[in-house]
Amino acid sequence: MNTKAYGAEFLGTFWLVFGGCGAAVLAAGIPDLGIGFVGVSLAFGLTVVTMAYAVGHISGGHFNPAVTLGLWAGGKFGAGQILPYWIAQLTGGIVAAGLLYVIASGIPDFSVSNGFASNGYGEHSPMGYSMMSGLLIEVLLTFFFLFIILGVTDEKAPAGFAPLAIGLALVLIHLISIPITNTSVNPARSTGPALFVGGWALEQLWLFWIAPFLGALAAGFSYRWFKS
Repeated sequence: MNTKAYGAEFLGTFWLVFGGCGAAVLAAGIPDLGIGFVGVSLAFGLTVVTMAYAVGHISGGHFNPAVTLGLWAGGKFGAGQILPYWIAQLTGGIVAAGLLYVIASGIPDFSVSNGFASNGYGEHSPMGYSMMSGLLIEVLLTFFFLFIILGVTDEKAPAGFAPLAIGLALVLIHLISIPITNTSVNPARSTGPALFVGGWALEQLWLFWIAPFLGALAAGFSYRWFKS
């Protein structure tokens, strides 16, 4: 049991959910000074860059169940470690969402009915995009996210730059898809807030597990073909 790796995945996923969703919940909508969806996109990317450099050498810096699955499909991660990594990642995401809920509740008009940075489609999409649009964008963007991760972490890639490329990819992914689903590409990121919103967020959570997993598997097997 590699408890240090699991601890690193917990911390990394915690920081991703707290930093990214925290930016959306606490800072995006402040009149005149709000960071908007561009700022939220940067926040998600920065969480990955900072924690990948901090603990990536300990656990590989997955911070995302879909990344773990995609790395397995790409031949870069052992099947026996998938479940412990998922547990650590989900725990980190849920704890982060819980602490964010406590902090956000410090103002009188706070309500999870505003979404609490949850992912959604249909009437719960920021711009009203359909379930099919949400499914397609999440599969497609997760595919490219994993393909980038597999490429920049290859032994032939320039050393030391992988966290920057991965973080910038996540910024771009959010810039594309926040209007569609609020951007997931990460089941742990989706699960934490959904547990506190309940209702519709939990009913729609299935998409934000299935789509990232499909995209990650496709990327992993595709990259393995390119390398063969």
